[in-house]
Amino acid sequence: MKRLEGKTALITGGARGIGLAFARRYAHEGARVAIADIDYDQAIASANDINKGGGDPAIAVSMDVTDQDSIDAGVQTTVSALGQIDILINNAAIFSAAPITEITRKDFQKVFDINVGGAMFTMQAVARHMIDRNIAGKIINMASQAGRRGESLVAVYCASKAAVISLTQSAGLDLIKHGINVNAIAPGVVDGEHWDGVDAFFAEYEGKAPGQKKAEVGDAVPFGRMGKAEDLTGMAVFLASDEADYIVAQTYNVDGGNWMS
Repeated sequence: MKRLEGKTALITGGARGIGLAFARRYAHEGARVAIADIDYDQAIASANDINKGGGDPAIAVSMDVTDQDSIDAGVQTTVSALGQIDILINNAAIFSAAPITEITRKDFQKVFDINVGGAMFTMQAVARHMIDRNIAGKIINMASQAGRRGESLVAVYCASKAAVISLTQSAGLDLIKHGINVNAIAPGVVDGEHWDGVDAFFAEYEGKAPGQKKAEVGDAVPFGRMGKAEDLTGMAVFLASDEADYIVAQTYNVDGGNWMS
């Protein structure tokens, strides 16, 4: 049995990486998926690739999570195309790194505008839709193990993901009275094209050779390797399913044993 049969999902930052892995798995589990991304051309390509299997379970949606008009338009496009939104995954995010003495206000504001503001105001727009339609929906925010602790070179990103965990708690407690479950996933280190940029940050600030930080991080995971995007999809399906109806305001670590809480 397909666990998300008949459901519709909106996934921000869904055109590549973890977001795309979620979209593929959701489609496999019977959901129709709106792949929302600021890179609309890539969102179209990703949706077309998913639809090669038949049934056209995926559509592309242009969305900039720092722009409220764009969020509202993306939600309306999804509802017009798919009928309603049962599931939201707030996946869109960026990474930054710098010593405390070199962090700029511009970088701080950009990270928080996307990672926290994007999650907050997309969640707000979708929650309003769910409440208006009396939909017992599921909202999943993407946190991080970085939100569980500080890191000397990653202060802004860590703070943004800590804010996502806190936002998940508050929104979860507020929205459950409408039958909307809000929870989060906290990945550990996940391999993918974004890690080339992360590795480059550490190569610059720690004087490491290209690829060295990535290898060190992977070796330090108790499971024995870095995570893959696909490692996160099981939790994403579970939290979106009826099996998670009694789970409210929680953040689940999916990190190979990196962090225990």
